[in-house]
Amino acid sequence: MTDLSARRAHPVAGLAAFLVVVAAVAVVGSLSAVSAASDYAALRQPSWAPPSWLFGPVWTVLYVMIAFSGWLAWRAGSRRGLVLFGAQLVLNAAWTPLFFAAGEFGLALVDIVLLLVCIVAVIVVFARRSRVAAGLLVPYLLWVGFATALNASIWTAN
Repeated sequence: MTDLSARRAHPVAGLAAFLVVVAAVAVVGSLSAVSAASDYAALRQPSWAPPSWLFGPVWTVLYVMIAFSGWLAWRAGSRRGLVLFGAQLVLNAAWTPLFFAAGEFGLALVDIVLLLVCIVAVIVVFARRSRVAAGLLVPYLLWVGFATALNASIWTAN
């Protein structure tokens, strides 16, 4: 079966695979941040820092959107986009262990800046094949942009 016929014949299996992969990224983050709420509360933060309870719901919605975006791009045949998509997932998975488990705020900032650049690249490449796939990543881009500013602020204050 060719790649194109696999995308057409097994769309639900493809979606399930994207959901599982993105969920694995979320699990890596949650396992390395078991005390994140108390660690976050103990940090010197800017006045505009959101409460810790907000992160879980926001990331849940974003992860679902990320998975759907990847699936749509896969269905549209965006191979280069999927390589970039995988790279951004790796960078995403690395941030929480760097920031919370290791307390390496500077390295986490480098990681999140690279993540931000990678998300922009994914959006650009996905847009060539699927504007919906690209559009689903815009809230993620905005949130990671906000998180980058928050990471930088926490790094300088702590």
